[in-house]
Amino acid sequence: MALGGGVINMSDLDRDYAAAGFARRLGWGSRPAVLLVDPALAYTSPESPLFLKSGQAAAQAMAALAREARDQGVPVIWTRVHYADESCAEAPLFAAKVPALKVFADGNPLGAFAPPLAPARGELVVVKHYASAFAGTSLAAWLASHSIDTLVIAGYSTSGCVRASTLDALQNGFRPIVVRDACADRDGGPHENNLFDLDAKYADVITLDEARTALHR
Repeated sequence: MALGGGVINMSDLDRDYAAAGFARRLGWGSRPAVLLVDPALAYTSPESPLFLKSGQAAAQAMAALAREARDQGVPVIWTRVHYADESCAEAPLFAAKVPALKVFADGNPLGAFAPPLAPARGELVVVKHYASAFAGTSLAAWLASHSIDTLVIAGYSTSGCVRASTLDALQNGFRPIVVRDACADRDGGPHENNLFDLDAKYADVITLDEARTALHR
């Protein structure tokens, strides 16, 4: 892993973090929900400025995660970014920083969910304007009203909306579980670096197989 311009031996870094008390397990509560963050065509279509090379593989993993959750009666929640037009006036500073957000303007097909992903009838879809699924939305209230204590998180991108949503999940009192193979980023570096950091400080990072096993209990 490269951090701060240098190459760090991961075993040494793991030992250093463990000695400092990082990366302890939060574990699962008694009532989980799955949160699929922005699984849009914008991240799986090569013509999109937000295209992720590993996006389609993550979409397949998200689909498997959603199927397992539904089979076990676990709620599946979706988020999507949407703006009224290409000015992205609902989030002006965010759009100034990332002009590519205009792909989520009303009517742009890149804002649609990426196949094979689609909400089932009755599943909550949270419309958001910023990175976090919690920012300016009713997500926290919905989770609390349904007695959810654990949020199993997947989506796009690992360093962006997944990370922001994970931090806010913790800060709102929910146990964040991030499914590594069901997330994607523009490059393996940001993906792995952010998963390492999330696992060290804010969440439990697990594999899809581990998530499916835990949901099946």
